[in-house]
Amino acid sequence: MKISVIVSTYNAEKWLEKVLIGYSVQTYKDFELIIADDGSRASTKELIDLYAQNYPVPLRHLWHEDKGYRRQEILNIAIVEAENEYIIMTDGDCIPREDFVAVHAKFAEKGRFLSGGYCKLPMSTSTVITKEDIESQRCFDVNWLKKQDKLGFSQTMKLSAGPVLATVLDSITTTTPSFNNCNSSGFKEDMIAINGYDERMKYGGPDREFGERLENFGVKGKQIRHKAVCLHLDHARGYKTPESLAANLAIRKEVKEKKIKWTPYGIVKEPGLPPVS
Repeated sequence: MKISVIVSTYNAEKWLEKVLIGYSVQTYKDFELIIADDGSRASTKELIDLYAQNYPVPLRHLWHEDKGYRRQEILNIAIVEAENEYIIMTDGDCIPREDFVAVHAKFAEKGRFLSGGYCKLPMSTSTVITKEDIESQRCFDVNWLKKQDKLGFSQTMKLSAGPVLATVLDSITTTTPSFNNCNSSGFKEDMIAINGYDERMKYGGPDREFGERLENFGVKGKQIRHKAVCLHLDHARGYKTPESLAANLAIRKEVKEKKIKWTPYGIVKEPGLPPVS
């Protein structure tokens, strides 16, 4: 299976570089890496261009002008631009374990999207991880991480579970498989069928809403939160506001109540609609 990995980013070169290193050492090689850039400064492009010179898989940079938070717009562009049939969605602050793409490829299934998890790290650990830590994969070792700072029980279980235990844990978890921005995947044709992301959505649930429309379309979630492992690096969330959260919840409520599949504010814009603010 040919895969497109879409990584969203905005002005976070230090974290993005760690992510680029993570995707350079994947055991599964049949994928392209697309950086969906929501208007970052020039130094982000310089970093990507530097890595692209000698990267083991195709590396592309999609950028639009910084006009405030427009992540969903650049992700819709990336979905359309993706060259392959299957898409993994993740963020520029999530370092993938070396088997990350392989796990998504293995469990991909028609009529399903995959819902992975993440291991959230404190800022102290996020900062100390080096290129060598990623290339050697020691940054995924529980004992190494605990030497840096605290590590929660849930994170420990995800990182230490082998294939058999991970399958058991995914089958008994009470967490609903949802589409999340750190670690989810699905077929491009399904993402196109629901018209991509709703571009009215700001920070706080746009990926969940995307997954809820996939569910309404008949594409059900499949749990891989203990199988597909990535490290979530810490960062501030200055773009998170009560107003954006409330507006997003209202959109999600309507999607749920009306079983909405297609958003008119997505890849294809329906004529006559008011512009997205």
